Amino acid sequence: MEREEAYRKIAGLRKELEDHNYKYYVLAQPEISDYDFDMKLRELERLEAEFPEFADPYSPTQRVGSDISKAFDQVEHRYPMLSLSNAYSEGELRDFDNRIKKLIGEDFEYVCELKFDGSSISLLYEKGKLVRAVTRGDGVKGDDVTVNVRTIRSIPLTLRGEGYPEIFEIRGEIVMPFHVFDELNKEREEAGEPLLANPRNTAAGTLKMLNPSVVASRKLDAYFYSLMGDTLPAEGHFENLQQAGEWGFKISEATQLCRSLDEVFAYISKWDVERHKVPVATDGVVIKVNSRNLQEELGFTAKSPRWAIAYKFKAENVATVLRSVSYQVGRTGAVTPVANLDPVQIAGTVVKRASLHNADIIKNLDLHLDDTVFVEKGGEIIPKITGVDAEKRHPMAQPVIFIEKCPECETTLVRSEGEAAHYCPNETGCPPQIKGKMEHFVSRKAMDIDGLGQETIELLYNTGLAKSIADLYLLKKEQLSVLERLGEKSAQRILDGLTASKEAPFERVLFALGIRYVGETVAKKLTNEVHTIDNLIQKTKEELVEIDEIGDRIAESIIEFFSKPEHLGMVDFLKKQGLQFQVSEDKLSNRTDKLKGLSIVISGTFEKHSRDELKQLIEQNGGKNVGSISKKTNYLLAGDNMGPSKLEKANKLGISIISEDEFLKMLDG
Repeated sequence: MEREEAYRKIAGLRKELEDHNYKYYVLAQPEISDYDFDMKLRELERLEAEFPEFADPYSPTQRVGSDISKAFDQVEHRYPMLSLSNAYSEGELRDFDNRIKKLIGEDFEYVCELKFDGSSISLLYEKGKLVRAVTRGDGVKGDDVTVNVRTIRSIPLTLRGEGYPEIFEIRGEIVMPFHVFDELNKEREEAGEPLLANPRNTAAGTLKMLNPSVVASRKLDAYFYSLMGDTLPAEGHFENLQQAGEWGFKISEATQLCRSLDEVFAYISKWDVERHKVPVATDGVVIKVNSRNLQEELGFTAKSPRWAIAYKFKAENVATVLRSVSYQVGRTGAVTPVANLDPVQIAGTVVKRASLHNADIIKNLDLHLDDTVFVEKGGEIIPKITGVDAEKRHPMAQPVIFIEKCPECETTLVRSEGEAAHYCPNETGCPPQIKGKMEHFVSRKAMDIDGLGQETIELLYNTGLAKSIADLYLLKKEQLSVLERLGEKSAQRILDGLTASKEAPFERVLFALGIRYVGETVAKKLTNEVHTIDNLIQKTKEELVEIDEIGDRIAESIIEFFSKPEHLGMVDFLKKQGLQFQVSEDKLSNRTDKLKGLSIVISGTFEKHSRDELKQLIEQNGGKNVGSISKKTNYLLAGDNMGPSKLEKANKLGISIISEDEFLKMLDG
């Protein structure tokens, strides 16, 4: 065969096979038999082998995956992959709806989508070709699993049609269909291998396998639910999803535009029943504001978008027997009781333990040992006991009595007024607290010390090399390299990570200290206000509560933390090691008081800056970003396509309306 003829034949087969692939895996409308498809695929493989100069990584033949093992590189997400807040009742959805109406004060639409139970994925496409596939990871960065995702036949390697952006991301869920999961478990049973727990865990595990050819054999599927990019075709989320379907992506036909909360409730009622007919696992419904402009206006909390919520279907509830109660101690000293149960299958997984949360829960349930209890997965994730079958209780059964002493260090537990939990006050001598504080300190969102994870912290503690956060900065290479599972390279990696942590900004250092109630967002608020750790230590409770979003509980916790000599000593030691306990000069040099005391609402789209950049400018200049207009609002920063209700409300309250240029002149002045 001549080269030109071979090229034409190869190109024709590729297009034909991709068309059949799309009709089979995305549309579920096959036009040829599996046998005919395989014959055409073999013919293409033969031609590509005979004419290797026409090789193409996007050819249908490349979906089978090679058997070359490789570790996964970590990639930072361009847009964070945040989790959704959950709702379990109509009342919680009404609260969500009211919050949005209060913030935007205008008519809007919702999009309802089935919440598929699998492994989240983010795909990057450039010029119509799949470039990268990254797992959710920790929300900021994930694993590059492109080589495995390319084997999933419902994911287009090259896009169909036209009108797609030059570059964009699309997010979805990698799932394992029930029939594939059942076939896989049948094969394992016949081979005498342990059975897999459920399709969700199996899909996630498959996606992280090091052998792409095995991934290909697992027949994973994918549904997509979100587009992200600067030049998307439509202003509406629903409309963008429909476009994505035209480009070859598998968009659930259950996705629906809803114009009222009543329509949302009707959708939930329908799919709470119909979901059992869906070929993959679902555990709820995701409700999103349709308008992308309104999504941007509503913004995000530290953990989740304000414009979306996940309604979870009622969890499966089963009966089993409570055999004993054990107790866990967390890094803050909180003691959590855990029920040890006869193993029972719930929502596809075997459950042996369930959280009892605190002493009040045990008391209210009137728990006795060997009780028959009802267990469900809260949100289908964390098992919990919801009730007791008292009629089956043995007359001699012993009640469960909450412990008085710490199970780890024997210190008498305390319970503060108004608190639900019991605490072990021995924070400097209780092993789980010490290790927990170190694990928190080295975690990614805190000091992000490479090479120090839970197992290594455990090893350092057990060998006596680290009994506190301060001890980490005294570690030597010769001490580390001789430890089990470490060696020269791992030891150097830990030391390099400790050195690099000295460059972490003040807000992360403050968060890393583990002050109760001081999370990431609060730490940032505090450092923006106080600038140095010494200023924070000297603040009174009255001065702390004057800081935006700092209430009595947080203020009291900060005062208590710095009242202890051991904490002051640790801060002093860490200062001497070179950690950052003040806001950098560069950051301070950009700060002014030009907007001090002013509350500003941003609405619409802008020419010179993004909304996030404008919010940052407001904060840098001492102002306060607020989401909704009230009598306390000083300015409405108005852009194009802003909500008419906001404009109306601003005019009604006599609030000054300024343009982007006027705002920038305020800063220049």
